[in-house]
Amino acid sequence: MRYQKEWEKTVKRVGRWIDFDKGYKTMNLSFMETVWWVFKQLHDKGLVYRGFKVMPYSCACNTVLANFEAQQNYKDVDDPSVVCAFPLLGGADKGLAEGTSMLAWTTTPWTLPSNLALCVNPEKEYVEFRDEASGKTYVMMAVRMCQLYPELNNEKKKKEALKKFTELQRFPGEKLKGLQYSPPFDYFESKRDSGTFRIVTGAFVTEDSGTGVVHCAPAFGEEDYNVCIAGGIIRKGDALVCPLDANGRFTSEVPEFEGVFVKDADKDIIKMLKERSRILRSEPHRHSYPFCWRSDTPLIYRAVPSTFIQVEKIKDRLMANNDKTYWVPAFVKEKRFHNWLENARDWAVSRNRFWGTPIPMWISDDGEEIVVIGSIAELEERSGRKITDMHREFIDDITLPSTMGKGTLKRVDEVFDCWFESGSMPYAQQHYPFENKETFEASFPADFIAEGIDQTRGWFYTLMVLSTALFDKPAFKNLICNGLILASDGQKMSKSKKNYPAPELILDKYGADALRLYLINSPVVRADDLRFKEEGVRQNLKDIFFPWYHAYRLFVQAARTQQLQTGEPFVPMPELALASTNKMDRWILAAANGLVQFMRAEMEAYRLYTVVPRLVELVEQLTNWYIRMNKDRFDGGRGGEERKTSLATLFEVHMMLCVMMAPLTPFFCETVYRNLRLAVPDAPESVHFLMIPEVKSDAVDAKMEADVRLMQQLIECGRTIRDRNNLGMRTPLLEVTYVHFEREQLASIETLAAYVAEELNVRSVRTKHVSEVGNLVKLKCMPNHSKLGARFGGGYKAVQASIRALGQEALATLLQTGSVEVKGESFSGDDLLVQMEYIGDKSMQEAQAIEGGGLVLLHTKPNEEMLFEAMAREVCAKVQKMRKDAALRKEDELEICYGCPAGGGGPPPPTKRKNKG
Repeated sequence: MRYQKEWEKTVKRVGRWIDFDKGYKTMNLSFMETVWWVFKQLHDKGLVYRGFKVMPYSCACNTVLANFEAQQNYKDVDDPSVVCAFPLLGGADKGLAEGTSMLAWTTTPWTLPSNLALCVNPEKEYVEFRDEASGKTYVMMAVRMCQLYPELNNEKKKKEALKKFTELQRFPGEKLKGLQYSPPFDYFESKRDSGTFRIVTGAFVTEDSGTGVVHCAPAFGEEDYNVCIAGGIIRKGDALVCPLDANGRFTSEVPEFEGVFVKDADKDIIKMLKERSRILRSEPHRHSYPFCWRSDTPLIYRAVPSTFIQVEKIKDRLMANNDKTYWVPAFVKEKRFHNWLENARDWAVSRNRFWGTPIPMWISDDGEEIVVIGSIAELEERSGRKITDMHREFIDDITLPSTMGKGTLKRVDEVFDCWFESGSMPYAQQHYPFENKETFEASFPADFIAEGIDQTRGWFYTLMVLSTALFDKPAFKNLICNGLILASDGQKMSKSKKNYPAPELILDKYGADALRLYLINSPVVRADDLRFKEEGVRQNLKDIFFPWYHAYRLFVQAARTQQLQTGEPFVPMPELALASTNKMDRWILAAANGLVQFMRAEMEAYRLYTVVPRLVELVEQLTNWYIRMNKDRFDGGRGGEERKTSLATLFEVHMMLCVMMAPLTPFFCETVYRNLRLAVPDAPESVHFLMIPEVKSDAVDAKMEADVRLMQQLIECGRTIRDRNNLGMRTPLLEVTYVHFEREQLASIETLAAYVAEELNVRSVRTKHVSEVGNLVKLKCMPNHSKLGARFGGGYKAVQASIRALGQEALATLLQTGSVEVKGESFSGDDLLVQMEYIGDKSMQEAQAIEGGGLVLLHTKPNEEMLFEAMAREVCAKVQKMRKDAALRKEDELEICYGCPAGGGGPPPPTKRKNKG
């Protein structure tokens, strides 16, 4: 295989585990033999038939497509549309004027040479009218006169349009049935004696487009074919009028256009018919049209001999088996796939190609004797030949003796649709039933499969059809459906358009893990589309992997420093970490173990899209909060025991994070783990040999997680106020006050006040119940207009007035109890949103609302002492930056000199001091 090695290289580079040595290929003899077995089973069950059917046809690929394949590549295109006249032969006996013509509309002028019938709706009203400009009489559906006179749709021009024709009579379409007419071309006039060129009736003719008269070329339209069969225009089994070759070019049966591709012939056909005064109107028509998903060329519909699977016969079982499966997301199964099964049609499984698995069907010349072969051994026995390869060049010449005295049987000149091979994969990959019978039966249906949403009409469908037909069960238990990855402009990624960055360049530039996490943490895992942007991969590297790596490096450096200073190597002590009384230790362990608990439950339900954001959040919590708030503990600044406890905690979290993230970011996790494992005797060699960690129930603490989450919100609000006032974090402030109506929330902040003070650089942290700060905060109420409007209707205006009149006490009651009564009506927190509004001195304090109804008040006026401290902090920061720029180590001593302009009441005069660390 020409590009196999390149494919293997890329797959390995992105970290996808595939056993290439034991993989299967559909061209393998064992795979092809099972495909034959599958087909024979269907034939023996009476689900296979040969027939003539109008199917989507790819002229570029010289083959029919399955209906679901034709649905995969629709485009909006402009095709020529014409209103063509079909002069009636007679009609006087039905009260029609001599020389009257039927008017039919079509967007496929190339089918007009093959016209055999016209179809009208028997129940709709038709009109005979005279065109005043030409003096000729015509018939079309009454409500569709606008197709010929579009001005009828314009109220301003309608009056003038009505003068362009004279209505003669109206009648139901049934009156036209059986009338003969003259076709646009006389190529097949010889068939008139067999019943062609007559008007038939059909309910499929609608009044929403066209003229209400459909021109029928049964070889090129499914409805045309069916109505012509029903109307006796053609008969099943008869040769059809189809003057095209395999490439979609006209044959010698249509000499004026011989050798011309049908789509290219449109303009010449229109020109010829205009010269014959047959075209009354011609204009472009924009509509959605199917294109071949392989060649990206327009499809046509044509009747071809084919082999079919009777899917419609087992439709009820398909839908029942679909109900037994579990899909993520569920809407793909319940809507898209269910609807597809509900409207399933018989499946054309034969293709007119050379490469592929040959259909093992041998037929007599008259088509009455059919033999289907289901194995190599059976073909060898019947043919008397040794079979070593099942491809066409090795078996096409094999004939079988007839058992009915019909000479020799020849194989049909077709191969299987590739989707039939794909649907046979569960059995063919194991060469079932010829080998691995017990292995297959023990593992079928598959636990889960995953593919793109476009496979609802492809692989998912064919898997379900074949497994239902063979075993009356689904081929899988669980299914994860992915969305599609599009180019940044929202179009499909295209090699010809070069509208996406080369994968190998992305991998080389950012690494596989950054790409993997970008895709896994995107709408794709929820079956939505993703517009791929390189910036998203780059952002992952910056926001997740760099901080995560720095957190890992900090641990390694701290552990080495401990060993250098104490002579004791780092030893993991999970029991010490779990016994820690430090609130941040307890919080980060609670967050990690709570996530393990969540991850196990969600992964059991195959909801990857809920797990990944939480994993990414844990990385952010570790790097942006826990490590920053504990740096002085890691380096021994709070004593040896605190260092041991904090490092034990940090190691546990790093290890848990590595194991949980390993399936998502395998390379980074493996790198980190291989170093961390050196501290763990007998640890497995690779992180990928470990299972998801067990939950340490003692560490799970939902309240601690909630308390820290509240603390973080408070700190973020404080930072927002600082930003609004251009107050950097190095400037100390007097105090921050947290106001809330729930005393439990206030107590939570009080237990974490030291961290709030440090993070916001404030002298004190206060908490106040809303009832204690009436001079600073008032309550205001916002009604839920949509909900209450629907509830009270016309009386809502009066209700609004009552709500506006609610006092502070009533609103406080609503906050405390969750409901309040107003004039006999009860209102909940969903009906009325109560918010706090700061009414104090805004020159000294500013407020910021917090999620959950609280209010953060931050004092914004630093005094002179605080400004001096801010300057000192700024000096320290500058010194540290200079140390870093000079590549100095932490233990290196140096002298520093600082000073300020004379006067101005600044800090002390310039001085020299020694600095270390």
